[in-house]
Amino acid sequence: MLINLRRSFVMALICLVFFGFVYAFAGTGVAQVLFKQQADGSLTANGSTLIGQPWNLTKCPGHPLGSCVFQGRPDDLGPYSSSTLSPAEHPGDDPLTLNGVAGESGATNLGPRSALLKKYTIELVKYWHARGVNPTPDLVTTSASGYDPDISEADALAQIPMVTKATGISPARLRTLIASETHPAQWGFLGAQYINVLQLNEGLAKLK
Repeated sequence: MLINLRRSFVMALICLVFFGFVYAFAGTGVAQVLFKQQADGSLTANGSTLIGQPWNLTKCPGHPLGSCVFQGRPDDLGPYSSSTLSPAEHPGDDPLTLNGVAGESGATNLGPRSALLKKYTIELVKYWHARGVNPTPDLVTTSASGYDPDISEADALAQIPMVTKATGISPARLRTLIASETHPAQWGFLGAQYINVLQLNEGLAKLK
């Protein structure tokens, strides 16, 4: 009886030390050596490339908010943003903290026949039209996760008139920037081409 208890205790202690400490520290060490940038959250000087940001709140002197930068999916935009509704009241995704109010993420559960979905989509279309943009479907629909940091090349190209008007940068230079920031599908066949909005706006800041 005592022998079995002692063996069980020793085995539990070994597993605790190995899997609770040695394995965890070894994994962290390997990640820091081989994948440091990813392990640290894929951070740049302006945030993480892994999570969407509310670019629509960027101040643009003499122009509507957000018009001097490229914007992402509407998870943090228009009727989905806590700048207009609190996280408890808004109908969609809002993973960030805005105006000191913590956000949240979750599906809207609004079906294709939903009057609310139609209302919010119309609001977003008006938002873009006021900035001289003919929005793509992506720019007026939320992502599944609510954290999408990427847009398509078509989404970026649609915003060129807005960014050109607010910054004075020529459409040709913006198209060149967009082309340089367009990433191919993973391994050449998984998914589609994409542009990280944070990296795109960091490139835009250098043009300015």
